[in-house]
Amino acid sequence: MLDRFKQFWQGVMLAPFVNLFIRLGVSPDVVTLVGTLGVSFGALFFFPRGMVWEGVLFITAFVFSDLIDGAMARKTGRKDDFGAFLDSTLDRVADGALFGGLALYFAWQAESRLYLVLCLVILLMGAVTSYARAKADHLGYDAKVGIAERPDRLVGMLVPAFFADVLDLPILLEVALWALAVAATVTVVQRIWVVRRQALERAAAQA
Repeated sequence: MLDRFKQFWQGVMLAPFVNLFIRLGVSPDVVTLVGTLGVSFGALFFFPRGMVWEGVLFITAFVFSDLIDGAMARKTGRKDDFGAFLDSTLDRVADGALFGGLALYFAWQAESRLYLVLCLVILLMGAVTSYARAKADHLGYDAKVGIAERPDRLVGMLVPAFFADVLDLPILLEVALWALAVAATVTVVQRIWVVRRQALERAAAQA
């Protein structure tokens, strides 16, 4: 859903950083790694201590690396596939830290088993969403569909978490987690359904 804004961020807001890093000779892989480390540290250091809005601000400073590294690779004409592999792999690490850190917040600070479980559901379904697309691509299908892809999950968690903490309205985050858990599960079902339809069409065409 949020992919429609990706070109705007890469082409306008983040272009100065892309150009600066290229001039400095920074590798896109380094940007990917630093971004993942920053997001992971922010989530696992701040969230479990109940410092939610501080964690969100810290994480936001690094989360845009996911857009910067890809733009750098394209602008420098990078041809190999390792950058895409590294980016996708480290995205799973960052997702695990984000929702794992939030789960620890509900375990240690808010003391809510329900929302701890919801964080784990979102984490699991997010991982399955990514795996489903990767497996579909490997088999020659297109599974890039769904109402809760990775950018949606990140924004859908970070923005409500920030305002829930600042305004002392925990219901904002609680509603967001319910919505994300449902949307992430629906996305997995959507991808399974789309690939099933394509597989049946391929089988019919080969019969």
